[in-house]
Amino acid sequence: MTILDWRRLTVAAVFAAGVAGSVAWGAQAQDLRIGLSTELNSLDPHYFNLTVNNQIAYSIFNTLITQDETQKLTPGLAESWRAVNETTWEFKLRRGVKFHDGSPFTAADVAFSMARPAKVPNSPSPFTLFTRTASEVKVIDDFTVHFITKAPTPLLPNDLSRVAIMSSKAAKADVAEGMTTEALNQGQGLVGTGPYKFAEWTRGNRLVLVANPEYWGGKPKWGQVIYRPMSNDAARVAALLAGDVDMIENPPPADMKKLRENPNVKISDTVSNRLIYISLDQSEPTAGIPDAGDRNPLKDVRVRKALSMAINRDAITSRIMEGLGKPAGDFLPSPMFGTRPDAKPDAYNPDAAKKLLADAGYPNGFSITLGSPNNRYINDAEVAQAVASQWTRIGVKTKVEAVNATVFFKNRDEYKYSAGLVGWAAGTGEMSNPLRSIVATVSRDKGFGAANKTRYSNPQLDAIIEQAIGTVDNVKREALLQQGSKMALDDQALIPLHTEVTSWGLRKGFSYRARADQYTLANGVSKD
Repeated sequence: MTILDWRRLTVAAVFAAGVAGSVAWGAQAQDLRIGLSTELNSLDPHYFNLTVNNQIAYSIFNTLITQDETQKLTPGLAESWRAVNETTWEFKLRRGVKFHDGSPFTAADVAFSMARPAKVPNSPSPFTLFTRTASEVKVIDDFTVHFITKAPTPLLPNDLSRVAIMSSKAAKADVAEGMTTEALNQGQGLVGTGPYKFAEWTRGNRLVLVANPEYWGGKPKWGQVIYRPMSNDAARVAALLAGDVDMIENPPPADMKKLRENPNVKISDTVSNRLIYISLDQSEPTAGIPDAGDRNPLKDVRVRKALSMAINRDAITSRIMEGLGKPAGDFLPSPMFGTRPDAKPDAYNPDAAKKLLADAGYPNGFSITLGSPNNRYINDAEVAQAVASQWTRIGVKTKVEAVNATVFFKNRDEYKYSAGLVGWAAGTGEMSNPLRSIVATVSRDKGFGAANKTRYSNPQLDAIIEQAIGTVDNVKREALLQQGSKMALDDQALIPLHTEVTSWGLRKGFSYRARADQYTLANGVSKD
């Protein structure tokens, strides 16, 4: 028998055991069927910090600290936490918790899970953003962990609410290479402490999780959860109306009125923490501007400002988003921590935009390709087309390349676009998250710039961010974060478009508390 045959048999055995458990459980709890707007690209909880991946991970795994639907911190695998001194946080772990394979959860699993993200190769958006703030994770005993930081780190609990805790035993911490992302994607070592266990994943078809009846947080609400990727908006709505699924993500704006008026459908929605923005590559040379040669117009702040002023955000949110978006003048909607109450979007002024282009030496504009996913964000391709049309009116002749999200992110990470329509959801629910992630200078050592694909770098901004995340006083920290966000946007580090209003459609008899983090969590769905 080959190693591959053995692995296949092992995965099959795990699946069979999971199904057998769900049969007994199914007599008490029914199945839940969810239509996803985007398919996840990995089951490795430390590979790609992406909403669709995270929401699945948080059903299989737990974090030390959890977030409620408003992103308020609540106890998870840690029952309590406190700052022992300026550079030490102590976490007391929950006792009696078992992993899906029956092994006990201890501090060793926490230490392993905090060290692993830095070892995951080729991560498009690494979780080191959240783990690098601790320079050392010290196991005091089986249920006590100390996180040692180089400087005061008041936001450490927020960061740790984003890191899934894996079983060090199942993930083979004793083997040099550990369990790889590829192996986890096949279900090997995919062992957590969450309410649901992995059963089956067929890319493009479905992901199946089964209830963990021994879940420390109480019996899961569903015997089996079946996720079906449905990137086509019409197909997703049709599946809901036909009763083929019980819940869908992101009903398309064009269908919202019809769905709200349907007595057999319930809509749950809220303003999210997701900013939709235009990422502008500020390196030389750059791809996507064919007539620029070695010169990149986007390096000039006047050009970036012109592109922002050419965008009619009100028209986009009212006509294309049909109210499922709010024009953005900051990285997060107020009153989230660190936002500026007086922040306003750049005013639509195409004449002033043309003048700025001329002042920058581009009176006749230039040509550019705007990359965009066509199945990731609400009406993403349509928004990109609107931006392209508005840029073209000021002389920046814009072609849109809208592709499947998987292809888009690969192209973006390889810097094949000079401009790209992307989104960022602040996982911690406060301003340091987007500042550290999408505008700070890329630094693996600091965990900065994990999703900075603009290659923008401002040492003065970096210094403010570092000072902010080390400031214990909330009032002073918020002022620093406000200063940092203003500096980044005055410099047009990127172009904010709008904050998404996220919605879910459910069959009559089902309920869901809309979440600011946009996560679709199976255990958050209830039967009326």
